[in-house]
Amino acid sequence: MLEQIREPLLAWYRENKRQLPWREEPTPYHVWVSEIMLQQTRVEAVKEYYTRFLQALPEVKDLAQCPEEQLLKLWEGLGYYNRVRNMQKAAIEIVEKYGGVMPADYEKILALPGIGSYTAGAVSSIAYGIPRPAVDGNVLRVITRITENPEDILKQSTKKKVETALQEIMLEDCPGDFNQSLMELGATVCVPNGMAKCEQCPVAQMCQAHAHKTVLEYPKKTPKKQRKIEERTVLVIQNGQEFAISRRPPKGLLAGLYELPNREGYLSEEEILSYVKDLHLLPLHIREAGEAKHIFSHVEWRMKGYFIKVAATEEKKVGSLIFVDRKESRGKYPIPSAFSAYRKFIEEDF
Repeated sequence: MLEQIREPLLAWYRENKRQLPWREEPTPYHVWVSEIMLQQTRVEAVKEYYTRFLQALPEVKDLAQCPEEQLLKLWEGLGYYNRVRNMQKAAIEIVEKYGGVMPADYEKILALPGIGSYTAGAVSSIAYGIPRPAVDGNVLRVITRITENPEDILKQSTKKKVETALQEIMLEDCPGDFNQSLMELGATVCVPNGMAKCEQCPVAQMCQAHAHKTVLEYPKKTPKKQRKIEERTVLVIQNGQEFAISRRPPKGLLAGLYELPNREGYLSEEEILSYVKDLHLLPLHIREAGEAKHIFSHVEWRMKGYFIKVAATEEKKVGSLIFVDRKESRGKYPIPSAFSAYRKFIEEDF
C-alpha cells in the first residue's frame, strides 16, 4: 500500500509545496536550524526567527562560538531553550570533530547532542540525499490514517515501526523530496485537530481511513496527563527609567534565563509592598497589571501582575534583582515569552 503513494505524493508536492526560506538553500546547517525551530512552533512564526538567527550566526562555527546570552536572546520566544543549548553543544562537536561541517553520515548526525532520528533523517535526506526517513507528528498522522494503524503514536515502538516501513519504500534518487512530501501533506492537507482536507489529498484513494470514514479516529494516542497548575504573582518594578529583572537558576524550567521578579501564589498588595520594602526599596505607587497564563509542556502558570514604581535609587543590584533600562531589557537580556503579557509595562510609558 505505501509503495503506491510515492509517485502521486511526489508529483503533488513538487506542484504544491510552500515556498519556505529553508528550502531555498537546503544546506545541512540550514535544514538543522529550521527543523529544530519548527518543533512545537508554527511555520509562519519560525520564518522571522530563522532569518534573524542565520544573519547573526551564518555558519556552524559562529553558533559554536556564540556567547550564551546572545544565543538565548536569538531564541527568545521560541521556548524550549535546551534545544538551542544542545544545538550549540552539537556545533562545538562538529567544529572539533568534523572541521565545522556536519558529517554526511546518518549515524554520526544522530550521535550529536540534541539530535534524534527525525532531525537526523531530515538533514541526511534533504541536505545530503541519504535515503533515511524523517518521521515527525505530521508523518505519523499521515501514515496511521493511510494504513488505519491502531497503535499509540506516542509510543517509541510505533514510531520505530513507521520508520522501518518508510525505510523500505524510500526513493534512492530523491529521499529529501519524499520526506518533505509526507511532512507537507500532514501540515497542509492531512491536518490535526479536525477533519482532513481529503478532497485535496493526492493519495486519498489509497487511504484506508478515508475509505472507511474513520479519519477522525486516527492517529491513536494516549491522553496526556493533566498539567500542574501554578499560581504566580509577577512584579514589574520601575526605578526611574530602569526595570527589575532577575536570573533563573542554571537548572530546571527556563534555566539561566532572565525573568521579571515573581513569587509563588497570588500575593495581596500589602504582601507585595512588604516584599518591596524588604528589598530596601521605597514603593511610591502600585496598581494591577492584569492576568495572564502561559502553558509549558507539563505545567501551566496562571499569573497576576502588578506594576510598582519605587523611589529612584542609583543601585543597579538589589538582592537578586538587577535594574536595566528599556533598551537593555529588549536587546540584551533574554526574557522568555512566559512574561510577554507584562513586557508592555517596560516598553511603554505607564
